[in-house]
Amino acid sequence: MGPALPNTRRRLRAAIAATAVAVVGAGATAFTLMSAEAATTGCEVDYQVTAQWPGGFNANVEITNLGDTAVDPWKLEWDFPGTQKIGNAWNTTATQSGAHVTAAGVEYNKRIAAAVSTSFGFSGTFTGTANAVPSAFKLNGVACTGDTGPSPTNPPTNVTASPTEVPTGGPGQNEWNPPANLVQPLNEVWAHVEDTYNLNFRNFGWDQIMATGGKINYCVRWDSNNSVTLQTRDAIEAKLQQQYDVWFDQMAGWTDFPFDQIEVDVVGWAARDRNLLQWSDSAVDVYIGDIRENAPQCAEACGRFFHQDGNYSQCPGGAARHYDQSLWLTQGMGGGAGGDWGQRMGQEYFVNSLNSSQITIYLHELGHTFGLDDFYDWTPTGQCCFIMNAGSSSTVTEFDVWMLRDWWRHLKNRYGY
Repeated sequence: MGPALPNTRRRLRAAIAATAVAVVGAGATAFTLMSAEAATTGCEVDYQVTAQWPGGFNANVEITNLGDTAVDPWKLEWDFPGTQKIGNAWNTTATQSGAHVTAAGVEYNKRIAAAVSTSFGFSGTFTGTANAVPSAFKLNGVACTGDTGPSPTNPPTNVTASPTEVPTGGPGQNEWNPPANLVQPLNEVWAHVEDTYNLNFRNFGWDQIMATGGKINYCVRWDSNNSVTLQTRDAIEAKLQQQYDVWFDQMAGWTDFPFDQIEVDVVGWAARDRNLLQWSDSAVDVYIGDIRENAPQCAEACGRFFHQDGNYSQCPGGAARHYDQSLWLTQGMGGGAGGDWGQRMGQEYFVNSLNSSQITIYLHELGHTFGLDDFYDWTPTGQCCFIMNAGSSSTVTEFDVWMLRDWWRHLKNRYGY
């Protein structure tokens, strides 16, 4: 539904070789690299088995660039310790020869900016009962060492190069230069947005993250008679962060976008009965018995939807416990809805998807929170399958990412960028 508009893991670190790069200014005919400082380099790899069944499993792999220079493009390699074989993969191009696996970035995530993470996943098979995690990784050919360190301290000096074309597009650039095959469909999408929506609306997800300095607080509307454990509560918060990262890892470093990550916290839960929430700590505020829209409601005094002026003076938990969006989980619901208020979908669907790398309905509805449109009655030229075209893709695609970037391109001037 469109926007409402007015486990098992291993962490390893590796030293990554870096190369000094000089940027040619517009109109320059040559450049001279006079000196260079040593750059800090390194990475962290998080390999997690997210689901397992007899003979098969799903895994998620997260790569974090710990250095102060980008890794572009990236290629991760490892050897399986057993009989594992990769099947379907997403957010990567993966190949396997014997036990050796090579995973490379795809167009929309091939660059990992400094202090930024990217992730990919795959399904696999194995025989017997052992599914041990890999013991070592290489990123761009450099073995994991557990350390970070400087790049070589004696780079060449007084190097002169021939004229070099200034790069355009891509993370870290200020030019709009999507792949040629996406220019027309992106223009069609934005023309449709301008014809359909009021762009003076001031509670897009973009407005929310700019008001909070890159943070989103959630309150969960537990619209269900099922109980929820402490472990599930915390897993939901972690999953919301991970799903935000699926979208916004692609925004880090992109044309003045100011945040490396959108920090996501769950600050409250609402339920019909306190006994359904099986924890006793005070990590979140709890709201019981306030029924709105035939569902438990978090305190309106704390909600941005109700107080877009940022005045949370009547919020029981104080301004720090205000919530920007609601995660409304309704027992037995099919499909979903999303807008500036948050996202709604089936309670069973969301909880049963906590081991999935991409929760399709949630990611689709989160797209609506940031203004992305539905495509029920038309399809952009040359595009068939992307997550905002409901039912056509289970994962965020390159076209989805470019639509998100296009929104920032058109709205960023309202925030002074």
